[in-house]
Order: sequence, then C-alpha cells, then structure tokens
Amino acid sequence: MSDTAAPLPKRILNGYGLGSIATGTFGTVPGLLLLPYLTDVLGVAAGVAAFIVFVPKAWDVVMNPLAGRISDRSTNPGGRRRPFLLKGGLALAVFFALMFAGPTAPKGLAAGWVVALFVLCATAYAFFQVPYIAMPAEMTQDYQERTRLMTPRVIIIAVAILISGATAPLVVNAFGEKTASGYRAMGLYVALLLAVGVVGAWWATKGAPERQSVSAEGGIKQQLSAVAHHPDFRALLISFVIQSLGVGLLLAGVAYVAEDLLHKKAASSLLFAAFVGPALLVTPLWAKYAHRRGKLSGFRVATVVMTVGMLLLFVGLPNLHALVYLAAAVVGIGYAGGQILSLAMFADAAGFDPSGRDENRVGVFSGVWTAGETLGLALGPAVFGLVLALGGYLSSTAGKTVEQPDSALWAIRLGFTLLPAALVLISLIPLRAYRLDEKLAHRSVSDSPH
Repeated sequence: MSDTAAPLPKRILNGYGLGSIATGTFGTVPGLLLLPYLTDVLGVAAGVAAFIVFVPKAWDVVMNPLAGRISDRSTNPGGRRRPFLLKGGLALAVFFALMFAGPTAPKGLAAGWVVALFVLCATAYAFFQVPYIAMPAEMTQDYQERTRLMTPRVIIIAVAILISGATAPLVVNAFGEKTASGYRAMGLYVALLLAVGVVGAWWATKGAPERQSVSAEGGIKQQLSAVAHHPDFRALLISFVIQSLGVGLLLAGVAYVAEDLLHKKAASSLLFAAFVGPALLVTPLWAKYAHRRGKLSGFRVATVVMTVGMLLLFVGLPNLHALVYLAAAVVGIGYAGGQILSLAMFADAAGFDPSGRDENRVGVFSGVWTAGETLGLALGPAVFGLVLALGGYLSSTAGKTVEQPDSALWAIRLGFTLLPAALVLISLIPLRAYRLDEKLAHRSVSDSPH
C-alpha cells in the first residue's frame, strides 16, 4: 500500500461530520443543564446531584470498550460500524427525552428516574459514538487526510454545541424557567437534534471506504492490554482525559455563572455563542497549522490558548462583562484546535500497530478513547457540584430563588475559571511521551500487508 490514499469525496467528509450534531449535543446539554435541573427543580442537594451526574457516565468506562469490541467483530453487510450509528443513536434520542419526563416528587423517586434514564442514555450513546469515532481510522490511512476528515467534523460539532448549548436554555426559559415543564420541552427538542445528526451520518456515509483487516484475536482483556501498552495512544489519552475534565468543569459552570454572577437570563446563550462562534472560523486555520508544523505542535499551542482564555475569565468575572465574552471566545479558539488535532492524532494512533501486525482493534481503541472523554466530561459536573457544596451553595425547588452566600459565588467563579485552567495546563505533561509523527505513520502503512 502506498503512503498516501485517494482523497475522500466531499460527500463522505461532510456526511461523516453530521454525526457530530449528536456527539456535540449530547456532550454539551447534560453537562450544561442536568445539574441545575437536579439542584434547582428537583431540590436535590448539590453533593448528591454531583454523584448522580457522575455515576451513569462512569458506566461508560465499562461499556464503551465492550461496544468497541462488539463492533470490531461485526460482519454486518451494511458495514462494520455504520449499522450501530442508527440503532444506538435513535435509542439515545428516545432515552434523553424520557430522562426529563419523569416524576418530580418524591425527591428520591425523581432522582432515581434520572439515574436510570441517564444510564440507558450512556449505554445507547456508547453504541453510537464508539463505532462513529472508529470510522476515520478505517476510512483512510493517509496521515494528512485524517486531519482533512476531522475539519468538517469539528466545524459541525462547533455548530452543534452552539445550537444546543445556546438554545436549550432558551427552550427551558420559554416553557417555564426552573420548572419541570420547561425541562421536558427541552428534552424533546434535544432529542430531535440528536435524531437529525444520527440519521444524517448514517445515510450520508453509505459507500464510505472501509479498510478490510482481520479482527484481532483474543478476549476483551487481551485487547485492552494491547491498547494500554501502546505508548503514543496512552500519552494522548491521559492528556485528553485531563483536558476533558477541565472543559467539563467549564460547561457545568455556565448556568451558574449566568444566573449568579452575570445576573442575565440570556448570559448562558451569549457565553456559548462567544465560546463556539470563533471555532467556525479558526478550525481550517488549525488544520493548516498542523499541516505545516505538525499535529502535536498545534495541539500544544491550542492548549495554551485555552488556558489563557480561562485565566481571562477569572479576571473578567463578575463585573467586566465584555472581557468575559472575549475570554470565552479565546477559550473557544483553543478548544477548536484541541478538538480537531486530538481526534486526528487519535486516528493516527489507533491505525498504527507498534507490533507491525495488521490486526483490527480500532473499535477497542475507540471505546477506550470515548470512555476517557466521557469520564472526563462527567467528572467535570461532579467536581463542580462538589465545589458548590464546599462553597455552601443553596439548592432550591422549582419556581423559587434563593440568595447565594459570598462563599458560593466564589466557588462558582473558581470552579469556572482557575480550576479548569490548571487542569488544561497540566494536560500538556503527558504529551511529552507522544512520538507518532507523519514519517512513522507512513512507515506503518507501507509495512502493513497488502
């Protein structure tokens, strides 16, 4: 096989990216609105709410690698990965709507309903996201083409985050701010967004190239061991999980910052617009930078940019509103670079077998990767909830507003700015062990059996 492959058609590039409507939406809305739903509508204490939002997501750590291994072994005539997109994605949409359609009292029953449906959401999402993330490593083996494949995906995920993150709170407010009816309407609205992304990706990737290789032998334990001993993947994964934790903290704090620090109903939507809007413009620029200077260099620069933006958020809150929105845009610029380059680097690592054997365990790699991302994003709201609890945040039930103590306001500010900034900066440390560059990736393609 040659070092390069034929460029993928634009239909495949853009069609694959449509799946990011689902990943961006589900990756954003629970972290943004589930914690406030629990604390401010159901009246669940902040510490308990933090536990609730974390436990179902932690299930993904177990479920995602299994979903990956199942898709690795698939012999479906519709493709190794594509059939999972439709089934898992549509199930996710249904479970998400039901999560906000449960009882509001008694409190224990209401909280139990959320936990049960969130676990079902996490399970369905595993069977959509894991095969979806695995597809690029099999669609092309070209080092630069993988970055090109990620460009529309990251642009679409930015749009999805913007649409879902900015409009979901508006739907809640339109149908009843801090009421169950508002959140139920939001659940149906978000379910529709999820379904659009799922069906779009499944339909548009019909006929996409799929590298044919033998599924790796052995059980899930043996496959996980092989993944764990991949040095480049291990370094990238650790970095990405730490960074996802920082991003998860920031997302979890948006609703609290908007209400308790900025005191504007529309502030959460404005913050998301400022965060995501610039990504639509800079994502192609990050791809060009990576082509000239390398993906690893770009990922490092993007991480530093994100950290600077978070520090500026701390300076701007709570009074310098213009600086707050500008800082959110800086964070968004760095986040866009981190997304496109980490995903392209993941595809390189998952498609590179250090042993030199042409065995397919891309699904297991994808399962571990998505489990790590999910764990980081789930820990974000959980850690933020604990920060609120330590700061003495006062929970309330639907329709009631309470004045928060100064300690709670400081907890919101620190949990939204300095704590995620520290985590994102720390994520640079594991990257020192990442060595997979274009030359090595091309060598692995050339050496693989025809």
